[in-house]
Amino acid sequence: MHDCKEKLGYVYSMDDWNDLRLILAVRRAGSLTAAAGILGVDHSTVFRKLNAIEAKLGARLFERLPGGVYQATAPGERMAVAAERMESEVLSVDRDISGQDRRLSGRLVVTSSETLAYSRLTRHLAAFRSAHPGIVVELIIDNRVLSLSRREADVALRPTRPSEGDLWGKRLADVAWALYGNRDMIDAEDSAQACLAALKAHPVIGWDETAAGVAAAAWLARHAPPENVVYRTNSLVNQLIAAREGIGLALLPCYLGDTEPGMTRVSAESLPALTGELWIITHADLKATARVRAFFDIVGAGLARESRAFEGAAQDGAEG
Repeated sequence: MHDCKEKLGYVYSMDDWNDLRLILAVRRAGSLTAAAGILGVDHSTVFRKLNAIEAKLGARLFERLPGGVYQATAPGERMAVAAERMESEVLSVDRDISGQDRRLSGRLVVTSSETLAYSRLTRHLAAFRSAHPGIVVELIIDNRVLSLSRREADVALRPTRPSEGDLWGKRLADVAWALYGNRDMIDAEDSAQACLAALKAHPVIGWDETAAGVAAAAWLARHAPPENVVYRTNSLVNQLIAAREGIGLALLPCYLGDTEPGMTRVSAESLPALTGELWIITHADLKATARVRAFFDIVGAGLARESRAFEGAAQDGAEG
C-alpha cells in the first residue's frame, strides 16, 4: 500500500460522509455482517465499498482476523474517530432542531424490554395513541441499552438509572422479583418455604450464556443446584410461559409473574437483593419536544400509577 499519511490528512467532503459512516459502522460492529445490519445494506455492499475506500486512500483500514472479525488499524481508527466527531455534530444539530419541535405529530421511537412490552406497556401506548393519533409510535423491543445520543431511540424505558450526563429522566417505580411456579406444581407447603429450599426441591428454569451481567441470572446461578436447571432461555417471557406449563420454577419480575393465570409465588415475599428500578429516559436536548413531553405525561405517568404492581404489592392482579 502507498504511504497514506497525506491522504488521511485532508478534510473529507460531505460527499465522503457515507464512506466515513461505513468505516465507523465496521469499527463499532467488528464485522462486515454486523456493520451491514447497522447500515441497512447487505454484506457484499459493505465488502465492496470498504475495499474501494482502502484502494482510494492507499491504506489498509482494518485487519481481517479469523472468524470474520475486523479490527481497525491506526489509519482506520483515525478515520473512525473523525467520523464520530462529525456524527456527534450532526446529531447535536438534529437534537437541537427536534428539541424545538412543538408538533404533536410525526414519528416517536421508543425502546422497551420484552417483559414490559408484554405485560404493562401496550395499554398505555393505546391511551397515548388515542390522545395523539397524529403521532406514530415505533416500539423497539430490545433488552440492549440503545443510544439516545445517537438517536437510536427518542425515549427509553429502562430498568436502571441513567449514568450518562446528557440524559434526562424520571424514576417510575421500584421493580421487585420473586420465584414463581405453576399452581399445580407448588403446593401449600412449598409456598410457605423459603426460595432457597424450593430451588433444591424442584426443577429450575435458567438463563443461557448470553445473560452475563444480568443480576437475576447471577443470583440463580449462585443458589440453584446446576443439576436442577432443566431448561434455559434468554427470554423472560419464555421463562414465564415455561414455568406456567410446569417445566420448572422461574425467577421473574413481580409485575410479570403476579398477573399470569395459573402462576403463584413460591414465597409470598419478594427477594430484596434483586429489587431494581424502572426509569423513563430521553436525551436532555429532546425533553421539551412536544411528542416526548406528551409520552412522558401519558405513558410515564400511567406506568408510575402502577407502582404497587411493579413493587410486588399487587399479587394475583389485585392492584391497589
